[in-house]
Amino acid sequence: IVACRIIARAITRSPQIKNNSFISRFLPKTSFERNETKQTINMSYTTVPGLATTYLIKTPGSGTATIISGTTATLHATGIVRETGKKFWSTKDPGQEPFTCQYGVGQLIKGWDMGCIGMKVGEVREVLIPAAEGYGSKGFPAWGIPPGGTLIFTLECLSIG
Repeated sequence: IVACRIIARAITRSPQIKNNSFISRFLPKTSFERNETKQTINMSYTTVPGLATTYLIKTPGSGTATIISGTTATLHATGIVRETGKKFWSTKDPGQEPFTCQYGVGQLIKGWDMGCIGMKVGEVREVLIPAAEGYGSKGFPAWGIPPGGTLIFTLECLSIG
């Protein structure tokens, strides 16, 4: 059996044998040759207009209300430093509460402030914030954010208005 597997592997990897019309009829076909299609999930990041910050919707929200500039909303947030993979803050930590503020008006670091615009209640977003739109070249050493550190925030919209 082992010898048969070795021979079969050699046959399927050999272009001369694969291209032989007689032998190729007996070789297993690839999914492309069988005209199969795979359903894939769109895992692409969206760029926040006018910024380098990007986001990925991990869980879609519902309803018609969305966060727009000037809207007050309550979110759960967890921040991680991309370079170290370490969490520096989370509203889900003991003693913390969901974060409520007015969004899109400059009360937060720019990437977070604008990265949640368009969110709906129940939506979970992963927001990737470059240093220039986060804590910049100084970082935030007290929280373990190094100079030039890229931030990853997971944001969950709990309520709007």
